[in-house]
Amino acid sequence: MTVSTTSIKNSYSGDGSNTAFAYTFKIFTASECTVIVRTNSTGAESVRSIGSGSTNYAITGAGNETGGTVTFVTAPASTETVVLRRTSPLTQSTDYVENSSFAAESHEDALDKLTHIVQEQGEELNRSFKVSRTNSITTPEFVDDASTRASKLLGFSSDGNNLE
Repeated sequence: MTVSTTSIKNSYSGDGSNTAFAYTFKIFTASECTVIVRTNSTGAESVRSIGSGSTNYAITGAGNETGGTVTFVTAPASTETVVLRRTSPLTQSTDYVENSSFAAESHEDALDKLTHIVQEQGEELNRSFKVSRTNSITTPEFVDDASTRASKLLGFSSDGNNLE
């Protein structure tokens, strides 16, 4: 297969009655889909689990190129947002045995998994603070301990080169 989409996340508004939500990206196993329910008024996020309890869900479609469905036991409320994210494990499980035939399908799956990981890290980087490509910060690390940072705002040194 080729990875022909960069989609790694789907977001839906709850309505108190719909329990089924589609994810439109390939996952290899059910555990690669992280299900988050966000309370809109507070921004609080709850990562849900596969299971049969009232806050749990079931998942179908693992291995399908076009995705599948997350079905909640209890419908998310109209005050909630459902986010389905692909979260690939950062492991490599393909093992090539010397002098054996080349397993093209498992090789392609391994390349697809690497592409998934790169897409997920790219999406995460796109949500982070960045320095312009034409600027530089000499020390982008927080070096003070938590008690020194407590009740302080994030800012820059007087010369603009260090985070403080």
